[in-house]
Amino acid sequence: MNRRLATGGVALCAAAVLTVSGCGSKSASGGGSESSGASGSAGGSNLTITPLAQIDTSGKTVPVDTSSTPLLPSQLGTAACPDTNLAMVGALTGSNAALGINIRDGAQLAVDQHNAANPKCKIVLKTFDTEGTPQKATQVVPTVVADQSIVGVIGPAFSGETKATEPMFNQAGLVATTASATNPDLAKQGWKTFFRGLANDDVQGPSVAKYLTGTLGFKKVCVIQDDSDYGVGLAKAVAAGLGSAHDASCDSSVKTGDRSFSAVVSTVSQAKPDAVFYSGYYAEASPLVQQLRQGGVTAKFVSGDGVNDPHFVAQAGSAAGGAYLSCPCGPAKDPFKADYTKAFNQEPGVYSVEAYDLATILMKGIEEGKRTRPELLDFVKTYNGTGLARHYQWTDQGELTNALIWMYEVK
Repeated sequence: MNRRLATGGVALCAAAVLTVSGCGSKSASGGGSESSGASGSAGGSNLTITPLAQIDTSGKTVPVDTSSTPLLPSQLGTAACPDTNLAMVGALTGSNAALGINIRDGAQLAVDQHNAANPKCKIVLKTFDTEGTPQKATQVVPTVVADQSIVGVIGPAFSGETKATEPMFNQAGLVATTASATNPDLAKQGWKTFFRGLANDDVQGPSVAKYLTGTLGFKKVCVIQDDSDYGVGLAKAVAAGLGSAHDASCDSSVKTGDRSFSAVVSTVSQAKPDAVFYSGYYAEASPLVQQLRQGGVTAKFVSGDGVNDPHFVAQAGSAAGGAYLSCPCGPAKDPFKADYTKAFNQEPGVYSVEAYDLATILMKGIEEGKRTRPELLDFVKTYNGTGLARHYQWTDQGELTNALIWMYEVK
């Protein structure tokens, strides 16, 4: 997503369910408009975000690969090492803070499990709140770069803040692994320290578009985008993938922070599409889908990973029912799901598994003696292994060599 980092195919349990009850991400203190948790039913319903299928760029279902044993943080070794720090950089407050908190908690669980298994190599995860904005991120990242005890980063989370700050990481030679930022252009800047932990939107866009027109048989789709790097990039990819099913006459643009969408509702209502694809984040998607339903629009609501969070269901209530959500991330399975729920009193959210895997990869390098920035960067460049979410191996541009998309339904 534009305010996040990420990619990829997934080796996770397709039967896992992200429930609204108890799985809303916690808000950090001072956390903008975030609720403290999406407990209970949403809008009087008991809706869940349920995995449907893993798909490729042709929209075809791809079987989940369960043949490889994932690397776990409790199995990294018992070597003694000086205390070493990693950093998580992303939104911990603000209207879309849940997405950053999901990443923080996934990484923290990995660190805690590693430290419990090997107390002779204590690793600390330092967290840095960017509020999800490029402006704040450019103020925060210099502090990260200046702290020489930090040898690796999980983040930044959103595409806009990644674009603004990755030159700083690149200049410092500090490896930055994003669990959620999906704008395709991020990998085209020549940065040597950027590694995306999931598929980009040039994978997500056509995959979702072909799924809509092929598997679901939609003939007419309106595309609505927000003004973020993520929203603009994903909307472009989806529109191109839809081909003749894309009705540009009912496309609309909204701004981050908008809560009134009467003009959009009017345009969509007149067009009478089969589906509406929204490219943006849950903070705006929730009131948008509510207002579409109140305006009599019955078209299927479809969105990407920026909306694929229990907060969307909790905030949109019954209007979220039947929505299709895509994500380069996959569903969580036990024992990770149970361990996460026990640790944070809520189920894993979007990107939690990716953050867990990326933190584990960085810690494996540290366990193998790669404890300086250049050494850990070289380790990640040549890494080849399986995590909970997928297989991780990167190209010279920091893209995964193999990446797939998941489709979900709110029901």
